[in-house]
Amino acid sequence: MRDVGTLLEALPYIREFHGKTVVIKYGGAAMTNPELKEDFARDVVLLKYVGMKPVVIHGGGPEISNYMRRLDLPVEFVEGLRVSSAETVEVAKMVLVGKVNKDIVLRLNRHGQPAVVICGDDGSLFRVARQAAPDGTDVGFVGRIERVDRRLLDHIATDYIPVIASVGADREGNSYNVNADEAAGAVARALGAYKVMFLTDVSGWLRDPDDPESVVSEAGADHVEAVLDSVQGGMRPKLAACLDAIHGGVTFAHIVDGRLPHSLLLELFTDAGIGTKIRPAR
Repeated sequence: MRDVGTLLEALPYIREFHGKTVVIKYGGAAMTNPELKEDFARDVVLLKYVGMKPVVIHGGGPEISNYMRRLDLPVEFVEGLRVSSAETVEVAKMVLVGKVNKDIVLRLNRHGQPAVVICGDDGSLFRVARQAAPDGTDVGFVGRIERVDRRLLDHIATDYIPVIASVGADREGNSYNVNADEAAGAVARALGAYKVMFLTDVSGWLRDPDDPESVVSEAGADHVEAVLDSVQGGMRPKLAACLDAIHGGVTFAHIVDGRLPHSLLLELFTDAGIGTKIRPAR
């Protein structure tokens, strides 16, 4: 009966989300722990089976850093953005497009739904321009997305699960590392997604970064804007991406603890939910 109750609790959400696009930024422990990898793949496949249109965007920070260290390249971050030389971008593209992306697609295929490898270069999906860190520091070949050409995704997302690696190119064809959080927000905005979800390694947006219990369960975009300049580290680009998506018409943005098994389903299909939900200002 407990299992029946869970299904009945999920039913109105399944009905509400049917036919809707949900953009998922995949990262953190959910990408490195073998069991969580399988949980994530099953969750995304389930979303597709119940009539949603999931679009997965991934980084691969730990794997990129691992390969960079093996190649004796410096690993440095500023305000959550990876400092990227031309060599760094080359490694990032090899890791993200040639390894991480393929692994995700194969796992989704194995669990019953066809998925397709895409990167920001394909079909000119992402056009980017060079950007600095929020504090003005030059971080090298890090791209800010100027445009998302949704036509490629419109062709693919009906029948397949797009899995997008967060790299892109400028007008001259120079390659850039693109922050996966920013990419997820930009794609959600371009697609008019119903939801965008960010899997991370904390329980949500924390009022106090040193207190894991201080999760902000829900906040309006106006509140996030008011405090964004005071947010440090990797949470800042996630919140900025949430704002970009919300201002672009996305209904809700969620920051979810990817260390929890089936965190996607818990956030989407239960009354309590988990993590942080960002909504439009009232």
